[in-house]
Amino acid sequence: MTLSRQPVRSEPDTPGGATHNVTPQFRAKRATLSVHEALARTKLSPYWLDNPEQPPAQPKLAGEITADLLIVGGGFTGLWAAVQAKEQMPQLNVVIIEADRVAHGASGRAGGIISTSVMHGLPNAVRVFPKDIAKLEEFGQRNLDGFEKTLKRYGIDADVEWNGEMTVAVDPEHLAHLRADYELHTQYGHNVELLDERATREQLNSPLFAGALWSHNRSGIVHPAKLAWGLKRAALSLGVRIYEHTPLVSFVDEGQRVRVKTPSGTITAPRILLGSGTAKVGISDINRRVVQVRDHVLATEPLTDEQLSRIGWKNRQGVYDTRTQLNYFRLTKSNNIIFGGLVSYHFDGDNNPRQDARRETYYRLAQAFYKTFPQLSDVRFSHAWSGPIDYCSRGSVFAKRYLGGKAVFVAGYTGFGVAASRFGASMGLNLLFDRDAPERDLDISRLGPTYIPPEPVRWLAAKVTFHALDGADQQGGWKRAWIKAIKALGFPM
Repeated sequence: MTLSRQPVRSEPDTPGGATHNVTPQFRAKRATLSVHEALARTKLSPYWLDNPEQPPAQPKLAGEITADLLIVGGGFTGLWAAVQAKEQMPQLNVVIIEADRVAHGASGRAGGIISTSVMHGLPNAVRVFPKDIAKLEEFGQRNLDGFEKTLKRYGIDADVEWNGEMTVAVDPEHLAHLRADYELHTQYGHNVELLDERATREQLNSPLFAGALWSHNRSGIVHPAKLAWGLKRAALSLGVRIYEHTPLVSFVDEGQRVRVKTPSGTITAPRILLGSGTAKVGISDINRRVVQVRDHVLATEPLTDEQLSRIGWKNRQGVYDTRTQLNYFRLTKSNNIIFGGLVSYHFDGDNNPRQDARRETYYRLAQAFYKTFPQLSDVRFSHAWSGPIDYCSRGSVFAKRYLGGKAVFVAGYTGFGVAASRFGASMGLNLLFDRDAPERDLDISRLGPTYIPPEPVRWLAAKVTFHALDGADQQGGWKRAWIKAIKALGFPM
């Protein structure tokens, strides 16, 4: 298929008076909001958690208990691990402790796009584990099939829509990358479609889009908090004990067992699965391999039918663009647009940076939204929030043993954990129980990510890198050279 650019006119018609390529239907007169106005009434909290379906919190732990398997972290990894452990070994006494409430960490702040790959996309898999691609692709397919079956088995209504995912080129220079990705996906049997500019805008109408790659199968969108709450209910129905508002304070290796201390109780267990993401759990090696970066997300107010008609999006795919500092977007069941991007880093992985509680922090993201969809210049934002991403050097999940094999840490999804967390949990359980499993023979299980430099080098490098990411596509120069150097060191960009 030949990707080509269609002629368009350029004129100012967006918030802030910026000039963008716009097609004639974009020029209808309508209210044009400034980012200040659009964010004036915005709730600075996750859209997903502002929902009456949120279940009540389970009691916090008080006193001393024992478990056959202790899971630290009530996010996707921990919940998937609990459900799979009880399905496979019903006799196990399984306990989850969660520092806050289920879904209030990274899992309830995600964009909610379901991706087929367990490796942050097929191109990243080829980069990191080239000789294992066929098996990794098989794992990804099985994982998504199991994901769907679990939701049906337990009646989990998480607003899932299997409409595929789409990567859109925002510059004609990016079309060659789409072609290469198309050929790669086709080589490994994916049902993908390469769209030219006109066909792309028929799917989702933006003046920025020059083409797209649409992957049709085993991908789509989900309400991440509803998914977590549904997995919580499933785990409870299987007999898992969940203690919320119960952070890990410390642990003691007692030889055959580990004693974990919480603010008002202790748990003793022979096996611990750490699904704690970027939270510090007292194992320094973990902090060398995983670093927290923060993603920023906006939710629009629900679009009216007329507003939605301006952009189309009848197939409602989850979408990523090809910017170096990418944006992603998807619709909710109520037709809010979730629009994310603008990743940042804060010293020592600060989990609650004060900047993210300020409306001004989200102004640039709002400007990117209006640049992408200038025909929605009258749309306001209902919610704005940030969330942690567990970034690692290989850009994909890993599982690693600690405490003489009694503990396994699972993390490193680098932004693609909504579906890959199920695979990560399975890989972690196989390692923790020393079970023979197909991934145990592959580098994804044998090799962990490389170390990331400590502070303050980490902070300085991150600051330079994110400054380079902002504007690298247009400015090039040292910014693009810096990004190429970081990629050459093996880090996913």
